[in-house]
Amino acid sequence: MTEKKTTISAEKTVLHPRNPHRLRYDFKQLTDACPELRPFIKLNQYNIESIDFGNPEAVKMLNKAILKLHYGIVNWDIPKNYLCPPIPGRADYIYHIADLLASFNNGVIPKGKSVSVLDIGVGASCIYPLIGNKTYGWHFVGTDIDAMAIRCAHQIIESNAFPKGSIEVRLQSKPSNIYSSILKAGEKFDLSICNPPFHSSPEEAAGELQRKLRNLASPGKLPSVSNFGGQNNELWCDGGEAEFIRRMVKQSSELPDRCMWFSSLVSKKSNLQDIYKALQKAGAKEVRTIEMAQGQKQSRIVAWTFLSQGELTGWQKNGINLI
Repeated sequence: MTEKKTTISAEKTVLHPRNPHRLRYDFKQLTDACPELRPFIKLNQYNIESIDFGNPEAVKMLNKAILKLHYGIVNWDIPKNYLCPPIPGRADYIYHIADLLASFNNGVIPKGKSVSVLDIGVGASCIYPLIGNKTYGWHFVGTDIDAMAIRCAHQIIESNAFPKGSIEVRLQSKPSNIYSSILKAGEKFDLSICNPPFHSSPEEAAGELQRKLRNLASPGKLPSVSNFGGQNNELWCDGGEAEFIRRMVKQSSELPDRCMWFSSLVSKKSNLQDIYKALQKAGAKEVRTIEMAQGQKQSRIVAWTFLSQGELTGWQKNGINLI
């Protein structure tokens, strides 16, 4: 097993160079696209237009505006207490993973519905399929163990102008399974992506959220944790992200030829060594670690394949999907 580490530098931020959210939010453009955002905009302590990131309604409205302006998503909403994702960071995953595909396609990012991506834990927001399909035209299958999340994601897809079948969502009825019982016979994917549950307990998740809220809140004003999104399965699982990814590694090794590159976000750098050990034990042929960051938050993608170099080349040629 070989392990390669890639670090992407940045100009003003450390977001991917193609990420359209690298610069400060242009609230003039955002409010032109989504006038409902305007009441939430105010001057911050630096006399710069911003929103109160401690206000969940403001954050959700900002997401609506971003999706309208940059991705043409006209109708987007999530139920109260579901995770409201930070779009710049989610977009970064898509841009970095596109570069991974390009590295096996003569430096060219493959586009169109022939590229098939599996999103583990698509969530009510359906955010990765929305960004990936609108940016590159990729076909997505999103899975989740939460029936409400699947219904909401399906509603977003149906209420926007997506080509028929370009984004599918499926309920994983067996929560202990990640890949099996959700894939159709003979179905293969170029990529599998995942933003795993980060915390190991609800108490840990609540404590981290309190810390974030203290950093976001105005002096003397602390928003309630209950106002912020995140169902239990979105925020925590037994063993946290390390255990979830180890389970993902093991189960991916049982279906080694069903996906060219498996991948997951890894928030805690301290989890990497255990993940690498799990990948080595599972027989991964190649592992790539792609560094990411948004503001002060450091993260990374770990991607792995069970295919040899020859098989990767063959996948491209017969590929099923690559151009």
